[in-house]
Amino acid sequence: MKHNKLPVRFTGQHFTIDAALIEYTIELAEIRHGDLVLDLGGGKGAIAEQLLKKSQNLIVIEKDEVLTNYLRKKFQSQSSIKVIYKDILKYTFPDTTFKVVSNIPYSLTSYIFKKLMYSNLHNFQGGCIITQLEPALKIVLESSYNPYSIFYKTFYDISLVKQLTPESFNPPPTVNSALLHIKKREQHIVPEEFSYAYLRFLFLMLKQPELKIQTALKKLFRKKQIRLLVEKYSIELDISITRLSVKQWANCFMEMKELVPTLYHP
Repeated sequence: MKHNKLPVRFTGQHFTIDAALIEYTIELAEIRHGDLVLDLGGGKGAIAEQLLKKSQNLIVIEKDEVLTNYLRKKFQSQSSIKVIYKDILKYTFPDTTFKVVSNIPYSLTSYIFKKLMYSNLHNFQGGCIITQLEPALKIVLESSYNPYSIFYKTFYDISLVKQLTPESFNPPPTVNSALLHIKKREQHIVPEEFSYAYLRFLFLMLKQPELKIQTALKKLFRKKQIRLLVEKYSIELDISITRLSVKQWANCFMEMKELVPTLYHP
């Protein structure tokens, strides 16, 4: 293999080359002995190499065949790591609890977030993800037009730890980057078995994000029920539906389950 092989720009691959950043990212992820950890897009193994100091059970996914062979050779003496040659788009995540510490392909950011925090809600426990700044900001902003962002924050504590400079990567990305810390909430208002129904509820309520809260709630609730929600959860009716807090969204959904006949559920 040519050791100076560069990532392919159109895939969104930008290798993390900042050793201090990698060490900080792994410490922040709070890897415990026995945790299954995934690195989505292994590159040249800079993150995996440091993860092996913390994890006894590491899976690295890499879609580039040359890099996969390089990684397998690099870690051939390590029994704690498994390198899988697979496109993340076709990878089936483990049917057990796991964490992720990864510099993910920027072009797949939205897809990976959905796979982790929606499709694998029960098993994904959190971790640290380096990604493009723009989608990271959309998730952590308090007000949101995106049902998925609200959904993720219902079940996970998500924080933007720091913005990253292009010099931390090879090749340097043309967009800004960020480090996200994600941790599964120990308690959440919406039971996980209602996750599909909850997301449908969010999509319905945000179909017209310009609506005031009072108008949007009328899609499902009667006037008396809306008054109950207002008093119970301190909701301001004259602001945009996008201004509801994550906790208010979750409470409104659970009230729908209780008050609104199933026939009218989204």
